[in-house]
Amino acid sequence: MKMTRQEVEHVARLARLALSEDEVERMTGQLDAVLGYVEKLNELDTEGIVPTAHAVPMENAFRADESRASRGVVWALQNAPEATDECFKVPKVIE
Repeated sequence: MKMTRQEVEHVARLARLALSEDEVERMTGQLDAVLGYVEKLNELDTEGIVPTAHAVPMENAFRADESRASRGVVWALQNAPEATDECFKVPKVIE
C-alpha cells in the first residue's frame, strides 16, 4: 500500500496539524515506510498463535490487598493550597 500526499494531508487535517510542504513530503515517505513494514508483518504465519501470547512467561507482579488505617484528613490536606471544612478548596470552573 503506497501512502499518498493527499492521504497525509487528510490525516494531518483530522489531527489538526499544520504541516509545511517539506513536512508533508517527509511524512509521506515515513508513513509509507511504516505501512510497508506492517505489510511485511502480515506475511508471517500466525496460525495457532494465541493473540495475547508473550515471548516469555508472565506472572502478576501485584501484591495482595491489605487492610490498614488511613493517614487521615489532616495528612491529606497538609499540602493543599487551600482547605475548608476538611475539604480541598478549588476555584470555581463552571458558572
